[in-house]
Amino acid sequence: MEIHEIKSRLTLSEVIQHYGFKADKYNRIICPFHNDKTPSLQLYYKTHTCYCFSTNCTTHGKALDVIDFIMHMEKTSKHEAIKKATSLIIGNTNHTTAMSKEQFLQKMFTYFKNGVHTSNPAKEYIALRNLDYKKLEIGYNAAQFHHGSRKDETLINQCLQYGLLIDNGLVSRTGDKAYNVFGRLSIVFALRNAQNQITGLYFRSTVNNKDQRHFYLKDRKGLYPHYPKSDTKKLILTESIIDAASLLQYEAITKDYSVLALYGTNGLTEEHTSVIKQLKQLDEIIFFLNGDDAGRSAIKKYAPALQNDLPQIAITNIEPPEGEDVNSLLVAHNPEVLTHLINSRKLLTASKLAPDLLLSKADEKEEQPQSNTQTEPKSPQLNTLNPYNVIYKGKAALYSVKGGQWLKQPLEVLKVALQIVNPNTKEDYRSKVDLYEYKQVYSLALHVSDKLNLRAESVEKDLQTLTYLLEEYREQEQVQSKVNRHQHSVRVGESTQKKCIDFLRKPDLLKRINELIGKAGVTGEESNRIFLFIIASSYKMKNTLHALIQGSSGSGKTRLLKVISELMPQEDVKRYTRVTDSSFYNQDEYFFVNKLICFEDYDGLKEDAQLAVRELQSNEILITSTSVKNESGKIEGGERTVRGPIASLACTTKGEIYEDNISRCFVIAVDESKEQTLRVIQY
Repeated sequence: MEIHEIKSRLTLSEVIQHYGFKADKYNRIICPFHNDKTPSLQLYYKTHTCYCFSTNCTTHGKALDVIDFIMHMEKTSKHEAIKKATSLIIGNTNHTTAMSKEQFLQKMFTYFKNGVHTSNPAKEYIALRNLDYKKLEIGYNAAQFHHGSRKDETLINQCLQYGLLIDNGLVSRTGDKAYNVFGRLSIVFALRNAQNQITGLYFRSTVNNKDQRHFYLKDRKGLYPHYPKSDTKKLILTESIIDAASLLQYEAITKDYSVLALYGTNGLTEEHTSVIKQLKQLDEIIFFLNGDDAGRSAIKKYAPALQNDLPQIAITNIEPPEGEDVNSLLVAHNPEVLTHLINSRKLLTASKLAPDLLLSKADEKEEQPQSNTQTEPKSPQLNTLNPYNVIYKGKAALYSVKGGQWLKQPLEVLKVALQIVNPNTKEDYRSKVDLYEYKQVYSLALHVSDKLNLRAESVEKDLQTLTYLLEEYREQEQVQSKVNRHQHSVRVGESTQKKCIDFLRKPDLLKRINELIGKAGVTGEESNRIFLFIIASSYKMKNTLHALIQGSSGSGKTRLLKVISELMPQEDVKRYTRVTDSSFYNQDEYFFVNKLICFEDYDGLKEDAQLAVRELQSNEILITSTSVKNESGKIEGGERTVRGPIASLACTTKGEIYEDNISRCFVIAVDESKEQTLRVIQY
């Protein structure tokens, strides 16, 4: 198509509309070619040209026609601008013909990308997430694409068809049909298929961080940022699209790794796994999920499945700090923290089929810098990087315990599935055995000796050592699972984390905390209130502290306890006004571990309850001999255990009578002076 024909058929209005601009009443728009704060690009619809009056603009002094405008917007050559203009004319000629889904989504995503340039809220949110829209393809949905001069029935019908508009039977104030906009006020990312066509869109709300904030178009297809290149060797999987975008900005990462976003902790789809299986040169899959329970659970679920499908692939894990994700790390730190964590990744699984890989995994823990200094011989250890493939390097052979069901077995059973490898010949032998059944262990040692040409006595000794190590590991895991039932993971927002870290880094920390305690509702008591705050804060430490707050009735001791305890994370605080004799002894074993216990009236506790508190303070454990039912229903003697450590605050009017507490607690007398009374009255 000739240039003169393009200029005669393509209007300036159509070009401006295509790029998502809306002129003011003086036919001016914010100039996209320089940092324009007030509209300075004048539109002349009669001549189909425009002119920027700002001397800072790269186009100043030149009237732009439709081709020039496209060339500057696309940052391309004039030849490419002519081709783009021709496609716009053809698109307008076939305006009544519905586009394919891919063509339609490409058009809408182009509109959303242009929307970023004209939206300050979008720019501010993107900057807040430490993303660069000039490096990344990011759009913004201002929810205006179906209004005013952009209103078009074909567009509306396709938006309804693909889910960008929702018809809820609403009517506007003017009597026209009104629609709900999907993903309004959200930044937008494109999902692409194997041909790099846009087949889906992801929206992340910029105004909602509490409820639903992630939106995908219906019939979600496509991957972000795109299908990995066929020559990919190392692939990083992130939990979210914004996490993947955070990594894609840095060449130090992208030159060595491909990046692929999952769609949440349950978002490893068939499309993901199918694509990963097709990567013939892939040698490592790297999980970089969130540092929380959901992220860790997702890795435990997906890593074994991927290992089963791709036994030759190494699967590694990047461990972010608790509560952090890729983007929050980027917001709070320099980008170097991401490369540091990637370089510090740990092996999760190795091939089930290659014993030499198994051997290299077992050697990982034992590699130490060589030294001339003599050291004590190492005690045997398990390699538990992957709990579903626990490895022990014995004196005779290498042993791999497969699966995780043995961890959940009762303590009187230890049935395991074993792979035993001769480290010299690399031959292996597989068997299931109950390590608590001596006949089975003895028989297994004989069979292994025969099949792998090893000494039966050495194999038997290895199996005995392995049994002890597995017992110890299983007990630790079962104890930890019980502890986890009473621990609560609370996610703190990135901005709050940054404020807290900044607060802690400033000088005079205790002085500033003391002032804030005063603002929280404690008048006077400057020494007592900061001392109690420090005592209460010790509940997570190895050696905890305790305080007995003494004062006459109405002196403010309960108020002091209440305010200080409310400054601690509430999921870790237990408050009691009354405690029965045996209630502490009957709690779950890990109910009180690393908790702050508060008693508003210690005088109301009976002797047995006071004894329980003192034992938790001093010995950090309560052991009670009691009656329990065995498996057959018969009553027999047993034990109940309740564990600490705890920190504690208690109020009393007669601290001097608790002689047994003096060696365990700081006794703090509240200020009952006339001056303190006047301070309270003045407040």
